[in-house]
Amino acid sequence: MLHAGGLIAYPTEAVYGLGCDPRNQQAVARLLHLKQRPWQKGMILIAASVEQLQPYIQPIDPRYQPQLDATWPGPNTWLVPASESCPAWICGTHTTVAVRVTAHPLVQALCTVFGGALVSTSANRAGRRPAKNALRVLRALGDEVDYCLHGELGGAARPTVIRDLLGGDVIRGG
Repeated sequence: MLHAGGLIAYPTEAVYGLGCDPRNQQAVARLLHLKQRPWQKGMILIAASVEQLQPYIQPIDPRYQPQLDATWPGPNTWLVPASESCPAWICGTHTTVAVRVTAHPLVQALCTVFGGALVSTSANRAGRRPAKNALRVLRALGDEVDYCLHGELGGAARPTVIRDLLGGDVIRGG
């Protein structure tokens, strides 16, 4: 489904996520339209390993590596410098890209089978509450989602914290 440009919903650490292949501009455009989200904001990428994020990020300065190592895999999203090859539809108008190496076993398996990072945004339209189970995804988004992976959430009470790796600022609290 992902390789064909489809949109999928899947359980993450705190809410159901909505994702697609980040290299497929049409799939990302479809996801943004569904979410009613402007491309300029950028997207979060989720992966099973740092290696899956490498096409989208610059090499990490060794001074910052301990921060990533202390929080990954886990429910921590970092804004890191985007690579020159990171598509604008992923980083938006920013020079950084939001990335996370997940500890959620279903998402790890999904990224591993897919063979790379996925777009990961909450499964809801802008301004609506994120879905916390597959039934709510289907009620809110219906057949606009091509596949819904059923499973348990990771136990986090709130969406992941987002921090700026270089500046240390918390962009979104966890």
